[in-house]
Amino acid sequence: MLFSTFDVSRQAFYRSGLAAAIVNLKPIVPGHVLIIPTRVVPRLADLKHDELASLMASVQHVGRVIERVYAADGLTIACQDGKAAGQTVPHVHFHLLPRKLQGDRFANNDDVYPALERSEGGLPSALRQVPQPLQMDADEERKPRTLEDMEKEAKWLQTFFEQAESDSGS
Repeated sequence: MLFSTFDVSRQAFYRSGLAAAIVNLKPIVPGHVLIIPTRVVPRLADLKHDELASLMASVQHVGRVIERVYAADGLTIACQDGKAAGQTVPHVHFHLLPRKLQGDRFANNDDVYPALERSEGGLPSALRQVPQPLQMDADEERKPRTLEDMEKEAKWLQTFFEQAESDSGS
């Protein structure tokens, strides 16, 4: 599975037909994940209707699970669509960040957006620092996680989706 040109197969914890969820190399808050289309597509407008529908359904489904798993009160969902919007990896992706009413890192909700922009801005160089498969950089205070750490989180998160599928009889 590719995120632009980077192999993120080991970071994937959820897959639908046309979309997937991956753990983040440098999460801004615990549970910060990305939802991507499985086809490498640079801009939201480049998606086919079925891909867009699958992507948004995945944002909704993964968001529900992430919110529950991380005991969040809400989610920040963001998409930087195009270079002028701060997108540095030319592959459509949505950031999902679990948020809490009390004890959130960002007391002022709007402070999350500059942090996201810094995170996104250094992503390509940080991805290149991680031994392939995978490589990315965000702000200096958050060091890139190891491939092993991301794979461990992905496997843990995957169990919540397997449980939800068995609970629903799928």
